[in-house]
Amino acid sequence: MADELVRVYVPAILPMLARLRDEGLPESDAHAVTPSLREWYAEGDEEELEYVAFTRAAQDALLLLRDAPAAPRRRVVVSVDVPASALRRTDDVLGSSAVRVVRPVPVAAVAALHLDGEDAVGDVTAAAAVAAEALAGDPDAQFTVDSAEDHELEWYDVTELEQLLRLAP
Repeated sequence: MADELVRVYVPAILPMLARLRDEGLPESDAHAVTPSLREWYAEGDEEELEYVAFTRAAQDALLLLRDAPAAPRRRVVVSVDVPASALRRTDDVLGSSAVRVVRPVPVAAVAALHLDGEDAVGDVTAAAAVAAEALAGDPDAQFTVDSAEDHELEWYDVTELEQLLRLAP
């Protein structure tokens, strides 16, 4: 029996897309629809559950931006389809979508690329500066992060990867 494919949302920043093109994505933390997430949000359909996992990956991209001050201030989420055997759950807390991709992910596994538009740069810049504080429960920081989350990430086909690389320094 073939290993079932799972949609996984990998947080990223623009400079990481060159590595994706050249050698794929390394092992990394990501988000997916996990049994824990399904149990927590039992009334949610598959699309709603995937949106939760996707949004959490976008939040994690803020932390990547915080640690990369020279990177363009745009969140990136790479949607990939990987075998279930390539994933490990990293958190059993009710509602968690956290997983670890334990194998490199080739560009061929990419389903789509998601990136903030130019209009989000100001809000994303502010949110990246306070992302850790928001995770720690600071309500003012969470308000700033919520402002960034008001911006929907734009969808790109993997064939547009070279176009997106031109946005990175």
